[in-house]
Amino acid sequence: MERAYPKVTVSKKCERFIKGGHIWVYSDEIKDIDGAYENGDIVDVYTEKNRYLGSGFINDNSKIRVRIISKNANDRFDEAFYRRRISYAVDYRLTVMGEDFSSCRLIFGEADGFPGLTVDKFENILVAQVLSLGIDRIKDMIFGSLISVLREKGYTVDAVYERNDVKVRELEGLTQYKGYYRMEGLRDDIGSEVEITENGIKYIVDFVDGQKTGFFLDQKYNRRAVAKIAKGKRVLDCFTHTGAFALNAATTAEHVTAVDISQTAIDMARRNAGLNGFTNIDFVTANVFELLTEADREHKRNWDMIILDPPAFTKSRSTARSAERGYKEINMKAMKLLPRGGYLATCSCSHFMPDEQFRRMLYSAAADADVSLRQIECRQQSADHPILWGVEETEYLKFYIFQVV
Repeated sequence: MERAYPKVTVSKKCERFIKGGHIWVYSDEIKDIDGAYENGDIVDVYTEKNRYLGSGFINDNSKIRVRIISKNANDRFDEAFYRRRISYAVDYRLTVMGEDFSSCRLIFGEADGFPGLTVDKFENILVAQVLSLGIDRIKDMIFGSLISVLREKGYTVDAVYERNDVKVRELEGLTQYKGYYRMEGLRDDIGSEVEITENGIKYIVDFVDGQKTGFFLDQKYNRRAVAKIAKGKRVLDCFTHTGAFALNAATTAEHVTAVDISQTAIDMARRNAGLNGFTNIDFVTANVFELLTEADREHKRNWDMIILDPPAFTKSRSTARSAERGYKEINMKAMKLLPRGGYLATCSCSHFMPDEQFRRMLYSAAADADVSLRQIECRQQSADHPILWGVEETEYLKFYIFQVV
């Protein structure tokens, strides 16, 4: 059957990756392009033996030249196609999140067939981030369909806020900006904050100036796991950000100390603690590396449990080795500060540090700290951030709870 889209022929290496589940085509994997196109258009991807592999958005500005959105040659990329895919994404969250659907990730990029698109739901506010040109060109259709699907299922959408203030957009030939998305029936006067409830705890989410979309939803159930272990303990929460792990721990702990280098983050964490009436938390603005180093030097043993939830120390493969040293340093210091029988919750949110490397780092840190680790739990991101097998970028969060013995 004659196809209507330009034809991109790729290398055998790329063919293997796509057949293995991946959906990106890099520039150096393209052998030939037959047909005229504009950046952001749909193209077909073929093997060197002229076999169809999939269809996706092409962009000459990006190292990721084609982002595949379908491997079905019968798909037509019209409004019905995108609406159907949005319905799948929403129905999936309703199934796996249940009562936690009120605040969750509705669309997780490639894992939901929308490469470069993130949409988080914070009660009645949707916060979106568009990082690919192909999606940017059809975002009106996508946002309209998403709002329609949610409303048909009985959910209110008051506003959509765009957090397109990230540098990676420039790699796609897109400009940076943030602001309310304007559409009939949506508000643009809500301000910058919304209150959400997660695990029974209330938070103020700053979706205008907060990191990423304003709140990290992926650790939802890992925070609940920490609360279970923290019962009756003295807890140190490092890199607390807006206090999510600290507040979950405070529901059961004797006392929690929450630390972050950002005064803005600490101020928000303190607000969140006050919102919930917690009185067993104190907040410290400090560099975590320096705080742990000083505590180790002074032989402080003030905590029964330490939580390490650092930002991604690496955002590329080239810096993964140096990042590993940073992860090892904080984990080793935390292990040394804990008494025998103490508890460590530790994680990495960088997909450039795979689980095998993270585990190897933890083993080395334990050896240098002269302790052993008794594993209690091994967890990943919550199910509203699904892992698409074959697309390693969707598998990024590693989370462990240990007893240090």
